[in-house]
Amino acid sequence: MSSPEPERAAELARGDDDSRREGRTGPPIAIDVDGLELVYSDGTAAVSGIDMVVPNGEFFGFLGPNGAGKTTTIKVFATLLSPTGGEVRVNGFDVRSESRKIRESIGYMAQETSIDPELTAEENIRFACEAYGVPRGERPERVSELLDLVDLVDVADKRAEEFSGGMKKRLDAATALVHRPPLVFLDEPTTGLDPKARNRLWDYFRRINDLGTTIFLTTQYLEEADQLCDRLAVILDGEIVAEGSPADLKREVGGEVLDVELEGDQAARERAAAIAREFDAFTDASVTETDEGISVTAETARQHGTDLLVALRDAELTVTGFNIRAPSLDDVFLAITGEELETDDTEAER
Repeated sequence: MSSPEPERAAELARGDDDSRREGRTGPPIAIDVDGLELVYSDGTAAVSGIDMVVPNGEFFGFLGPNGAGKTTTIKVFATLLSPTGGEVRVNGFDVRSESRKIRESIGYMAQETSIDPELTAEENIRFACEAYGVPRGERPERVSELLDLVDLVDVADKRAEEFSGGMKKRLDAATALVHRPPLVFLDEPTTGLDPKARNRLWDYFRRINDLGTTIFLTTQYLEEADQLCDRLAVILDGEIVAEGSPADLKREVGGEVLDVELEGDQAARERAAAIAREFDAFTDASVTETDEGISVTAETARQHGTDLLVALRDAELTVTGFNIRAPSLDDVFLAITGEELETDDTEAER
């Protein structure tokens, strides 16, 4: 299998955006981007000609390796950075001339929590209500509603410094929603959380999206994007190189994946990969080495997988396990970018 050409993928992505702009008959636009560029003062081009349309109510995922331009892009949308080229409108407002209106109409959850550790959960949310100008008479109900939404009612009177990482993240998310913004930006919101804490936040994000909130998510967890997002865009070196629903992107990879576990060291994996690449029964196959052995993506992986196992055995390589599966977003990301997303260690949830 040959990797998608970034130029063609970006062209297709722009075509999709153009059709959504021209139609204007679907949902109103939450984010409308035409030719976004951002070049830093030292000449570094962080973002190069991004086109994007995100309709209201969509759960949109933004993926890319570290340094690809994800956080830069989301900071432009949140008016924390000013673009050096292109046009960007968020909730109908221009990021250059109407930044205050944008900030009043969005929620922003950064990678690092912004809660006050010396305040209780309830006090943090009440303070956010004051900061965002929530009418005084509405604050008690809003605080109660958000504590329930993020499942912190039982610890409402506890200081945030006593909370686990997952609890702090949920409280941070609640403070970003006190003014009921129609659009929320989540910049790698579950980084550093264990699976239990991550899943609880997923449930919360689904709930606010079901209530009509548009969500723009950057994440380093492909499973997260697969589970939550209606549509995804992949950014590489400051340019969008692929866009579509998770299912669409998986179909573009094509074929099925044969994972082979091998006994032995790096040399054994290299030999196995060489045999798989030269295997006549596979056409347009993509072969990568893994920590356990090799992974082969091919249209005929299921039909001729056992033949490859025999070839590996004949080469005196010991196969300790194998599995044939449909492509995942990890396979999509590897095919598009040529690298895997790196994730960090997690912290425990109480």
